[in-house]
Amino acid sequence: MLENIKKEWFTQPGTNILAGIVVALALIPEAIAFSIIAGVDPMVGLYASFIIAVVISFTGGRPAMISAATGAVALVVTPLVREHGVEYLLAATILMGIIQVTLGVLKVGRLMKFIPNSVMIGFVNALAIMIFMAQLEHIFGISLDTYVYLAITLLIVYIFPRLVKKIPAPLVALVVLTAAYLMFGPDVRTVGDLGQIERSLPGFIIPDVPFTMETLRIILPFSLSMAVVGLVESLLTARIVDNATDSFSNKNRESRGQGIANFITGFFGGMGGCAMIGQSVINVRSGATTRLSTFTAGAFLMFLIIVLGDLVVQIPMPILAGIMVMVSIGTFDWGSFKYALKAPRTDAFVMILTVIIVLFTSNLALGVIIGVIFSALFFATKISRVDVHTETAGSSIYYLFQGQIFFASIDSMMNQLDFNIHDKNIELDFSGAHLWDDSAVEAIDTAVKKFEEKSNKVYVKQLNADSRKIVRELSRLNEQHLMQ
Repeated sequence: MLENIKKEWFTQPGTNILAGIVVALALIPEAIAFSIIAGVDPMVGLYASFIIAVVISFTGGRPAMISAATGAVALVVTPLVREHGVEYLLAATILMGIIQVTLGVLKVGRLMKFIPNSVMIGFVNALAIMIFMAQLEHIFGISLDTYVYLAITLLIVYIFPRLVKKIPAPLVALVVLTAAYLMFGPDVRTVGDLGQIERSLPGFIIPDVPFTMETLRIILPFSLSMAVVGLVESLLTARIVDNATDSFSNKNRESRGQGIANFITGFFGGMGGCAMIGQSVINVRSGATTRLSTFTAGAFLMFLIIVLGDLVVQIPMPILAGIMVMVSIGTFDWGSFKYALKAPRTDAFVMILTVIIVLFTSNLALGVIIGVIFSALFFATKISRVDVHTETAGSSIYYLFQGQIFFASIDSMMNQLDFNIHDKNIELDFSGAHLWDDSAVEAIDTAVKKFEEKSNKVYVKQLNADSRKIVRELSRLNEQHLMQ
């Protein structure tokens, strides 16, 4: 246990602390922007980012992943805030946490194995495009100085890691260009232009809502949506970070950890949140590997607000926009263009569909869910073909079945049988097939009945163990029909 704590917290502490500092700076404009989307005070998003990051560093299942207030959750709760106010948002966030903990206990992480690679690629690419598009308002139509600052930021973030690896390039860009802004005062927008930052710590509160069934009726649909959206984005982000770091994370623990973080956040005036792929990529690419980086991101965020608030509001937005542009470029799977050309058409379609749905709805969970549904439908269609080979020997006819027999493949199987045969011995050989459900058993019963109506003797043979078991339990056939 001590060895595990040392590994998850104290491996290369300097690198992880520096990475966390970079992420904290990148969290501020995001948290303010998401608060504006949700229709709440910027401090609601900032408090949420601080608390979620700190709590998840202890409770989460994925070291070095960043969780905070997110746009995906903010979009879900906008109608709730508009119609009922921020107090109902806090109550919904607490219930969101309870739902996520429950799902974690029920081992929802196991569902990750049902998300195909085509959906994952689509998810990653949609996120990269969304991150890029979110920066455009901070870049275009502002001033010439904005373009200059953006270009210098891109150059620093691209070139500096090739010269010095121990200091994160985004941190260098932030320090150098912010100092230049303070000295020369170019015409650029700053963090302060996004919203007011109050230099105060969050306090414990109980949401001022009636504790009635009517309140539950109002917040439950939003809490469920927040919980699902948050877990989908968090678990997929964990999987992406797993691949980037060649390591494994506990998805069920991550689900529980997300729930605990959101539950606590609601009692301290914060909105709901989840894992953030952009900030997680910044963290990992800055060399972070431990929970210390996540804790530092949350703790330093609050330090920035309380102690350096007057300085933070003067950070030029083109610097942060440039950093996020580089993140979007690095996040996008550029090999997906070749994948779309070489992969099966159904997989390419699912990847593109996932991207389109996410971009048009800004709902990551919806894009993933629909992508999974289409993948399942395509897969079911692909395996719903049953091949039936026919051999005749004297008065005997042999049908050899090959494929997966279930509700979707029954028509394919039945259409290949000739039910006009008279006075024959018919053997149905299932050595190359597997029976999956009651529909398959019902189809065999129907086939046997139709053959016997034409004075044929019918035998079912070569069922594997599982198929034989389901036939014995559900079929109307008697033992004389069944052969080994």
